[in-house]
Amino acid sequence: MGKAFDIQLVGVFLPKLLSYLHITLFILAASLLLGLAVGFLIAIPRLYRWPVLDRVIMIYVSFIRGTPIIIQMFLVYYGLPELLKWFRLDVTDVEAIVFVIITYGLHIGAYVSEIVRSSVNSVDRGQLEAAYSTGMTGKDAFVRIVLPQAMGIALPNFGNLVISSMKDTSLAFSLGVMDMVGRAETLFTTNHFLEIYMALAIIYYTICIALEWLFAVAERRLLRHERKLAAGPTGGVTYNA
Repeated sequence: MGKAFDIQLVGVFLPKLLSYLHITLFILAASLLLGLAVGFLIAIPRLYRWPVLDRVIMIYVSFIRGTPIIIQMFLVYYGLPELLKWFRLDVTDVEAIVFVIITYGLHIGAYVSEIVRSSVNSVDRGQLEAAYSTGMTGKDAFVRIVLPQAMGIALPNFGNLVISSMKDTSLAFSLGVMDMVGRAETLFTTNHFLEIYMALAIIYYTICIALEWLFAVAERRLLRHERKLAAGPTGGVTYNA
């Protein structure tokens, strides 16, 4: 049992936890960069329906979506070193945070690929045909017509993914990473568990609210940009959905 609740201790624990916020944000940023790279890379075979690779990626995405991320984390942490031993590569000295970023990157990549695929496929193909009829190349049609609309469709889903990933970083302490939750574990000796968790909740909630606001602003600006494109001389081609 913890000691008697003291609301003032929440303010005491906040700066102690915030001093490790940069590690949490680093995990999130690095994972997003890796996830975007993986996601766009594996979205291409899905969009063009490459026979064998398309099926393999479908299984990969299904596995990621069907298993808890903490299990994926332990599979990467314990399984990747064993796999690399076949190639005579020793990664026993690699820090746990690297395995956390790899796990989150692969996890985010699976969702990004689905967001990209569904967003691009949501754009009306008739607009592409109209663009080709005006003399646009495939590249121009994609950049000027498909991409702006796909980004508008994808942004809300991507924002939700970023916010969800931010919360998922709280599991990094399971591998011994000293992030905010890892720091909270070291404070449990004070037996003020409720105050510590309240401080953590305040931090995570504040960050998620800030991310929601940033994505809402980005979405409004993107919609304004699409309206400007639609109002311009497009030769009869409609740029907004």
